[in-house]
Amino acid sequence: MHSASIAAPPPLQGIGLDGWRGLIADWSSDRQAFHVSWGKAMMWIFLLSDTFVFSCFLTGYMTVRVSTTASWPNPSEVFALHVGGADIPLLLIAIMTFVLISSSGTMAMAVNFAYRHDRVNAATLMLVTATCGEIFVGMQAFEWSKLIIEEGVRPWGNPMGAAQFGSAFFMITGFHGLHVTGGVIFLFIVAFKLIRGDYDRSGNYQIVEIAGLYWHFVDLVWVFIFALFYLW
Repeated sequence: MHSASIAAPPPLQGIGLDGWRGLIADWSSDRQAFHVSWGKAMMWIFLLSDTFVFSCFLTGYMTVRVSTTASWPNPSEVFALHVGGADIPLLLIAIMTFVLISSSGTMAMAVNFAYRHDRVNAATLMLVTATCGEIFVGMQAFEWSKLIIEEGVRPWGNPMGAAQFGSAFFMITGFHGLHVTGGVIFLFIVAFKLIRGDYDRSGNYQIVEIAGLYWHFVDLVWVFIFALFYLW
């Protein structure tokens, strides 16, 4: 009886210890993952997490708005601006929205010039964008002062209706205003480094695009706040 010859099993396919060490070394030293730079990937992750936060805030606001038994203040009256002896509904809010949305256009142009390695025009447009952000925050501070001093609105109550109005307004608009302020500082820093020529040495201007991603996100969030808080 002939014994059947048994073929030796093929060698185990996989990544050995040295292979894992090489993979870890590559990922820890590389600037890109999945064809996206680390800086851009981390900004997308941050914006995704921030989307969840703003979604929770706005969902909570809508839930309170529809469930409260007290009358909700009319935004057209609360946020009216007294001009020429007449109250114009949402005038200040409309100007704020126009300024902030316009800044998205200047930011997009700054990114375009940055990828052309035109640091002067890119920095100039970033400074224009940051200035628009400052104007927006300044008008928001005026809006807050008017509501607190003239209308008597507080986070725990207000004389115009539902007590939750003040807490929802100050929390949502304040959190967004904090993002705009942080974005303004970020833009000023990047613009200063552009003017100084810091990115000419590496030839990598992607930081301008990363700053643009953040700024466009801030503008997009304001569109939802404007629609749900001021128009509803």
